[in-house]
Amino acid sequence: FEFRAVGSKQSPSFPVTVLNCAVTAAIREITAELRSQIGSKQRASDEDKLAVIRKYIKLTKGVRFEGDNYSEAWTQEAERRGLPNIKSAPEAFTYLIKEKHVNMLTKETAIFTESELRSRYHILNERYAKDIIIEAETLKAIVGQQILPAAFEYRKSLAEAAASLKAAGVEAAPEVDTLQELTPLVACLQTEYRKLIAAVDACVEHPSEDSNAHAMAACKDVVPLIASVRNAADALEVAVADKFWPLPKYTELLLTI
Repeated sequence: FEFRAVGSKQSPSFPVTVLNCAVTAAIREITAELRSQIGSKQRASDEDKLAVIRKYIKLTKGVRFEGDNYSEAWTQEAERRGLPNIKSAPEAFTYLIKEKHVNMLTKETAIFTESELRSRYHILNERYAKDIIIEAETLKAIVGQQILPAAFEYRKSLAEAAASLKAAGVEAAPEVDTLQELTPLVACLQTEYRKLIAAVDACVEHPSEDSNAHAMAACKDVVPLIASVRNAADALEVAVADKFWPLPKYTELLLTI
């Protein structure tokens, strides 16, 4: 089993506290089981210890997998075993306020109060939604103010070059072909960009009474469009001439810095 590092801007204090609470609760449970197994004896025998170990080996069998944990096989096997597969942060946040988890964190270990736990839950959701909106607004500004204008300028340059060549009686097929290849890429980016604008506006106006619903809206409606806008911009990047592209390209970042 492995624990991954938290995000670069996230403090590890809360995740580590939750992990320590879970370990504490498990140790308490196993200790109580061992005491029950010992009964009136002065100390635990090897057989008492093995009996408890056997029990928990069987109880935890469902979460153990001896294969490749990064493979699709484990995803399918986990689903067959009825294990949760949490794929987004807003979905994960909801587990924080499930009754058994609240009991473990507030009653069994008494590390948090219930009001504190619910406050953290709302803050996590609110911060997630705001971060996604900020990222989307930044992307909107880059695409709308830099990338699309650059693509329009390049299209204009190609169109003017083709018109000048035709007027001079020179074959303009290369310029026309390039323009025809570029146009659907620009149109695709513009379409996804407009969808992103609409999704961000809707997310900003989302009622804030339910913080998790707001975070879910950001996750399901905005995040996929951020990805699709990025993919469309990446496709356009390799098609637009360097002199028109306003941002450092990957080749520049990798090879010239």
